[in-house]
Amino acid sequence: MATNGHTNGAAVHAHFRPLTPGVYAPIPAFFDAQTDELDIPTFETHVLRVARAGVGLVISGSMGEAHHLSHDERKLLIRTARHALDTAEPSLSHVPIIAGTGGGSTRETILLSKEAAEAGADVAIVICSGYYAGALDKKALTAFFTEVADKSPIPVLVYNYPGAAGGIELDSDLILSLAEHPNICGVKLTCGNVGKLTRIAAGVTPAAAFAKAYPRKHKEAATVPFLVLGGFIDFLVPSLYANAHGAITGLGNVAPNAISHLYKLATDPSQLAEAQRLQGIIANGDRTVALTGIGGTKYLLKRFYGYGGAPRRPLLPFEEENGEKLWNHPHVVALLEEERKLTK
Repeated sequence: MATNGHTNGAAVHAHFRPLTPGVYAPIPAFFDAQTDELDIPTFETHVLRVARAGVGLVISGSMGEAHHLSHDERKLLIRTARHALDTAEPSLSHVPIIAGTGGGSTRETILLSKEAAEAGADVAIVICSGYYAGALDKKALTAFFTEVADKSPIPVLVYNYPGAAGGIELDSDLILSLAEHPNICGVKLTCGNVGKLTRIAAGVTPAAAFAKAYPRKHKEAATVPFLVLGGFIDFLVPSLYANAHGAITGLGNVAPNAISHLYKLATDPSQLAEAQRLQGIIANGDRTVALTGIGGTKYLLKRFYGYGGAPRRPLLPFEEENGEKLWNHPHVVALLEEERKLTK
């Protein structure tokens, strides 16, 4: 039954594609150079490239320029990704979609979460708006995430990214309090705070005891009750040894096979030495590429895979002179050498 144009969430998600520990990439939105409209064929190509490498998908996140997309464009990208995965050969229909649904207000965030569920997303990742950051104390932040989780038809990942939220920093105590909510399934920490990640991971471990104390609303939506994910890949190995579950990283767009391989190595104690070697290369590459932002990532995609293009205005294309320096940077050269070795 539909109300106000929205399908009932239970009907939309009678079957969840479970979120699992691992590595995920925030997929860029691609645009036509002349019209600035979405480039859907390139988006489909990239979604399948990343998913086939064993890397999960985040649609309309920070790297995906969610702030530059309309509601309809966000829904279109989710539907496009879902269709591409479901019709791929071999099938990738098991791959879940995480969708960015942060908006300017609680009301809009809830609406975006409902629209994402209707379009085929399995999980919403929510960042709070930083426009009125000075007025959002712990009480306001708790109320925001609680109301969104109460009303979202799909589980919610809390997104802690001070750089995109007016400097708002969610501390470990607040995140652990939110973790008790039955429809909050994890956190992404793009603060780079390893101590915070360690404290949160300790607070939700062992998983069985945490799940018993705080039952989940959608038990089938994830293989662990609360995922603790880093926002960078440069500390994946130490974070996994601190009982975290993986990372959501922009580097997964450039080197998906390398980061997928790193995760496999890091979860096998017998491969620790090789994991440490590869972690060093990936950590250097992650920092170097991250400093260049969306434009730098798209430049590398263009050079390495043949597609990429410019961000949506007002962001400007990466300048060719800086692009050449990035392409020839020793950290990037070493990273892409590993990616070439691992690409099937």
